[in-house]
Amino acid sequence: MSKQEDYIQKLMKEDNALMSKASRIPYFPLTVASAKGAVVTDLAGVEYIDFLASAACVNAGHSHPKVVQAIKDQADKYILYNTSYSYTEPQLKLAKELHRITPGKFNKKTSYGLSGSDAVDGVIKLARAYTGRTNIVSFIDSYHGSTYGALSLSAISLNMRKKMGPFLPGVHHIPYPYCYRCPMGQKEENCKLECLDQLKKAFESYLPPEDVAALVFEPIAGDAGMVVPPKKYVKALYELCQYYGILFVSEEVQQGFGRTGKWFAIEHFDVVPDAIVVAKSIASGMPISAIVAREELMNSWGAPAHAFSMSGNPISCQAALATISVIEEENLIEKARTLGEYLLRQFQEIKSRYEIIGDVRGKGLSIGVEIIKDRKSKEKDTIGTAKICYRCYEKGLILTFLGQNSLRIQPPLVISKAQIDKALGIIEEAIKEYLNDEIPNDVLKFAKGW
Repeated sequence: MSKQEDYIQKLMKEDNALMSKASRIPYFPLTVASAKGAVVTDLAGVEYIDFLASAACVNAGHSHPKVVQAIKDQADKYILYNTSYSYTEPQLKLAKELHRITPGKFNKKTSYGLSGSDAVDGVIKLARAYTGRTNIVSFIDSYHGSTYGALSLSAISLNMRKKMGPFLPGVHHIPYPYCYRCPMGQKEENCKLECLDQLKKAFESYLPPEDVAALVFEPIAGDAGMVVPPKKYVKALYELCQYYGILFVSEEVQQGFGRTGKWFAIEHFDVVPDAIVVAKSIASGMPISAIVAREELMNSWGAPAHAFSMSGNPISCQAALATISVIEEENLIEKARTLGEYLLRQFQEIKSRYEIIGDVRGKGLSIGVEIIKDRKSKEKDTIGTAKICYRCYEKGLILTFLGQNSLRIQPPLVISKAQIDKALGIIEEAIKEYLNDEIPNDVLKFAKGW
């Protein structure tokens, strides 16, 4: 073991002793020394192609020079003055840009926060304030964050919820339209939106629709495994919300800012939400979130209903403004679309060669690849998925999994085709080595995921 490797082992041991495990999801022992574009370099000097983009937080790439310069320029002026008590140009400039790029040709207002979690909490408060109703509808297998409101809406991990209750009252979960694993046992070609009937039945039997303030919807269920719903489902769901006066909220924390080949994933479904929740890639890694909603909604609550000392801080706002510029100047939305189509085709070809790939799905550079034991049972191969991801890490590719068995393909939008081709080669090599039983069980001591 080299001195550097010995240091890394010491670092991880200290981390285990000093840091709470509540904030660590173990996939592999990655350390980060630097990151540029779509490449991460660890403390031993090993370079990795990044297929994770820091959990979809750096769509414009790691440390883009324009974003870095915007951060430095603002830091030279001032770092923060609490905007509960002041007015700042960066906040207003960013709000104008957010109103420009988010769906809907109506008057909008923005409320800032620090993370996707607090933005989801905020939209719960906003919906209740505007409608005077109390109930919120969310989805099974959804993940919205780890603050109490966001956690209450989430329904994907028992570890997140054990010993944490009671949760926010008035939250109701319905099945997400997961066609490969239809909760209603239907085939997509014969689907009559039976999963939507679950919500209709709730409205008829125990959940008065006039008491429902909002439905919080992920246009692509990211942490469930990049599950893409049928367009007809989303349109029918939206129309149902409109009929009952229920606010339709698009939760774009993971899928927004060009990742799916459009500014926001909801745009693939030709519906316009009443409010949209954004975070993660908005500022290329700087902490900021935003709720962008119809003006009349935002006028329904007063100060300090959603105020934070650090929210909308000027450094993050300038980083976000630079990020939007980079996405537009470098045509990253179109690049996400074309590279995403290429990736989907390549994964379909790989699927044709390996029975353990059950489903390939996604939009743009947000793709899920399900690893299964066999195509008849569709049984999830969680162990195989963990081993494949760990072997990819050993070969120089940062790749994780979601929903227990779906490879998470979410590289920075600046990634090159050459980097994608190299990553695809690594993934196929890892699949072969797993099938040949060449990946030891020892890796499972670390590679656990959610």
